[in-house]
Parts: sequence; structure tokens; C-alpha cells
Amino acid sequence: MVGPFRALARGIYASVLALALASPALADGLVDNVTGVTLDKDGRVVRFTGVLVTLDGKVTRLLSAKDKRPDKLDWRADMKGRVMLPGMIDAHGHVMELGFRALELDLSDTHSLAEAQAKIAAYAAANPERRWILGGGWNQEVWGLGRFPTAAELDVAVGDRPVWLSRADGHASWGNSAALKAAGVTAKSVAPAGGRIEKSGIQPSGVFVDAAQELVGKVVPTPLGKDRGAAFLKAQSILLGYGVTAIADMGTSLDDWLTFRRIGDAGGLRVRIMSYGLGVDTAVRIGGVGPTPWLYDDKLRMAGVKLYADGALGSRGAWLKAPYSDAPGQSGAGFMSDDVIRNLMSRAAMDGYQVAVHAIGDKANAQVLSAIEELSETYQGDRRWRIEHAQIVDPVDLPRFGKHGIIASMQPTHQTSDRTMAEARLGPQRLAGAYAWASMLRNGSRVAFGSDFPVERPDPWAGWAAAFTRQDANGQPFGGWRPEEAMTREQAWWAYTGGAAHAGFAEDKFGRLAPGQRADFIIVDRDPLLASPTELRATKVEETWVGGQKVYERK
Repeated sequence: MVGPFRALARGIYASVLALALASPALADGLVDNVTGVTLDKDGRVVRFTGVLVTLDGKVTRLLSAKDKRPDKLDWRADMKGRVMLPGMIDAHGHVMELGFRALELDLSDTHSLAEAQAKIAAYAAANPERRWILGGGWNQEVWGLGRFPTAAELDVAVGDRPVWLSRADGHASWGNSAALKAAGVTAKSVAPAGGRIEKSGIQPSGVFVDAAQELVGKVVPTPLGKDRGAAFLKAQSILLGYGVTAIADMGTSLDDWLTFRRIGDAGGLRVRIMSYGLGVDTAVRIGGVGPTPWLYDDKLRMAGVKLYADGALGSRGAWLKAPYSDAPGQSGAGFMSDDVIRNLMSRAAMDGYQVAVHAIGDKANAQVLSAIEELSETYQGDRRWRIEHAQIVDPVDLPRFGKHGIIASMQPTHQTSDRTMAEARLGPQRLAGAYAWASMLRNGSRVAFGSDFPVERPDPWAGWAAAFTRQDANGQPFGGWRPEEAMTREQAWWAYTGGAAHAGFAEDKFGRLAPGQRADFIIVDRDPLLASPTELRATKVEETWVGGQKVYERK
């Protein structure tokens, strides 16, 4: 990896130097002959046929067909009438996890335990040099298993070395007997607070939920710097291919941040990253007394702190006010007491860090809302408190989202993926506040959309279609699932652009195409405002430009 990485840096430097020598400072550049569509700051559709761009990559003017083009230009790109849109923004993702998932064992496409076992065995056979087999993406709900898989079932695939595989949502992991042995996990092992060890009788069965994952995770080999660099570049390539030009990285570790900085120092950052440190301590180690400035021409900033109030619905770690309908003895778990969450949020807020709290269950959401309401009396002004996911909300709590500038950071494809599972976990009586996008808007909350990649694919087109149809790729269910919670097409688009930028205090830099904004745009093969939901999902990104420079072209 070292050689290609250095080659990338040398290539970028050579290109920049060549451009500087070949291009006298004359006028702006022009991206012309486009079928341009964007939204203004009020969410209204704006159409245009050309964009003037400064040499430092900012939009100076949108042009109509009647507007005269400048006579002298540094450069001109003729798009031959193709559709131009602002770059899409993913308001919640995990960059490094996306890259590692793509480079390691990915089980997200398996539909049964047997299929997963076969893929794991084949991967292990093809990678005999790997001391541990690592990866993830499994989902027992998709497999129709009706339970968690076991270490014995993983031993069938690989028994000669440790295997450690994260669930699709990242809130549970599955290990084989060799992994449990390497970690010293036995029947006497005790799950830490906020975690659960799945058991068969008194013996650990092989699956560890939320905080209990660390019982094995602590002995998993740490990736080398070159591995992290490769994972980042892979993730960046995937994101740009979907037309995603900016993301909020939710839970940036110190190693993640150092990876971003190494890539940035080498001139290799293309996607813009709004980073939220994994806990207060991480953010403070990186930012010191507050959020960092924007670095690398507005490509990277440590903006805030990511906290976790509970786990996930699929692993029954989401914290509910009443027991799970399909597991009456369980209600999930809160990760922090009321005092602890207020303390941590206060520590972040006093230094100006934005606070983003993962909350999926209705009890977790209520806890975070109460903390925000209390802390807002002390920490006033434009705080933009973020609640990540806000999946299951008690209807009585929905109006609370419209106060104190709260942002509901949600993921439309979670609804289409989770629908039948959510019905089983909650029962029909608790679905009124589930994935309630339209209710969030009606109650005055700001909404930002993302994918939570790699839990879901970082595909904004699938998410956009799901947001205004409440249907999956097969058009199910007919008429949409709880269709009263559907957004309009334009509202959903805004949540993936201007709304997502606003959620990261970046609306003055990117999120739409307008004078003063960074020239982050994509060229696509259809007009998304005229496409059917099926056609919208099939959108192909032909080119991706960031800061007025082409960084991706479909081959």
C-alpha cells in the first residue's frame, strides 16, 4: 500500500503543479451546457444551464440560457446537456468501517446461515495468511434464523483460527470458539454495563451485544497505518461513486482522525468530512478547547462529539419504555444514567462542541430529549443538538423534537430494511412514532438524512426514493409503510443536501449550488425530479466534482 499511496500523492502534486504552470490567472472557470437543478436556501427548486466557478473552487454565479458567457476563461467544461445536481451529503456514516468492510469479509449479501458459512469458509481458504478472519454485515433477521448464530456454527466454517464478525448494525459481534479462547471468555465472564453476552445454558454462545463486544474485541489485532490508509481510500472511492461529496463521520477515533490527516497532508482528501469524535475525551484530544478549524480547503473539521444512549433494534439493545413484543423479558439497555449523559453533554457543550447522541429506542430518545431541555437553559444560542437515528419515539415525545433547535438525523433505508423486524420487535401499538420523518417536520424539527453506512449502502438515491414512498426497492408494501410519515420529494432531497450541511454547521460552505458555496456537484443520467421512484433508485452518477475539480468519472 505504501508505494501506491506515495504514487497517488506524487500524481496529485504533479497535476496541481502542471495546472499552475499552464493556466494564467484570467477569469473564472465555466461548467456549461448543463440541465442544472438545485434547491435554494428555502428549499425551492432552481434551474440553470451553467455555473461560473472561481479558481479556488467556489460558485460565483448560476447562469440561465439567456445569460452571456464570459469571453476569457481559465477553463470550460461542456456537459452536453447532462443533468447537474449539488453533491449529495450523508449526514451519518462511518468512513473507516465502510472501507474495512469492503476490504475484509462482507456478509451483507448473504441470505441464510448456510450461505454465510460457505462464504466465510471460502474467504478463509483464500486468505491463509490472515491470523484472524475479520469482517461483518451478517443479519440473522435476513437469514430468517429466528435467533442469533452460535460459535459452533461458525466453527463449522473456520475452526483453525479466530473469527470475529460484526452484525450489520455494528451493535453485536459473532465469534468462533478460537476467538473466545483467545480472549479468555468463559462461562464465568461477566458482561460490562451496557452489554449482553448471549448464552446457551451457562456457556457464552458466541454473540456479544454492544459493550460486551469489547470482551473479544480487545484482543483483535489492531490495523496498521497502511491498512487504514487503504481502507480510507476505498471508502472514499465508494462514496464518490454514489455522488456523495460530504459526510458526517459519526464516532471518529483518534486513529481515524490521524488517517484523515495523513491523507489530507498527502493531498488525497476528496470527500468532505464533518467529524464527530468518539466520546468527549477523543474530541478534546483532537480539538483541544473546541472544534478544529476547517482544514484542507474545507475538507475536514472536527465539529463535535458522538455519544451513545442505547444499542440497536435488531440486536434488542435499543432501550424501550416497555418490553420487546418478541422478547417479553428484555427492554434493551440505556448506556448512561441521566446524570452521566448530562455530565458528558455539558462537558462537550462548554467547549463549543456540537453534541450528537445515538438514540434508537423510545426510552433512549426520551432521555436525550430531557437532557437537552435541561442543558439548553445553560448552553443557549445556536447549539443544533443532534439526535442520531431517532427511530422509535413515543408519540407524546415527538413535539419535543421541535424545540431547542434539535436536529433529527435519520436514515430512510433503515425503515425499508427494518420494517418487518420493527413490527415484530414493537408490535402494532408502538409503531406510531417509528421512523416518523413527516412528524418531525410538522413538529418543527430540522431533519438531516444519511445511510449509517456500512450498516446500509451509502446510496442516497435509494434513501431519497424511500423517503417519499415509504417503500423498498420492490415497491413493498403497496401504498407505503405508514405512508402518513412520507416526506415530499423536495423535502427529502433537502435532507440529503442543505439539511445535512446545516446539521454539521456547514451550510455556509456547501449543500447547494449558489454564489459563495463550494462547487461540489455531480453529473447524473436523469432528472431526479422527473424520475419515478424505481428510476430514481437506478440513477447513475457519471461524474463527481468537489471544489470545482473532477474527482470521479464513471467508467
